[in-house]
Amino acid sequence: MDTIRRHGRRLRPRSPVSRPVKCVNPVDGFAATANPDIKRLLGQDGDLGRALGLDNRWAYNAVKQVGNYGDMWERSITPIGLPRGLNALWTKGGLQFAPPLR
Repeated sequence: MDTIRRHGRRLRPRSPVSRPVKCVNPVDGFAATANPDIKRLLGQDGDLGRALGLDNRWAYNAVKQVGNYGDMWERSITPIGLPRGLNALWTKGGLQFAPPLR
């Protein structure tokens, strides 16, 4: 990794995934689901990834590596003191809504 200078000191930039990710609901727990929307998202059913020009397991791989939006928020934004507010799920008073991928 390249180094940068700040106030005369050499600093190494931190990777956004510099520490292990601990998901509250690991994506592997959904492997045996019967829900067709989850199966499609995880690449177990259909060719959604191929239709998007990606590997069918694109969403599984992303969530496996960095967690879901809530995991990322808790890891990166909550420590600086910002509440979720309008960035919460619509079921929790926010504006976040993810329509099913079809």
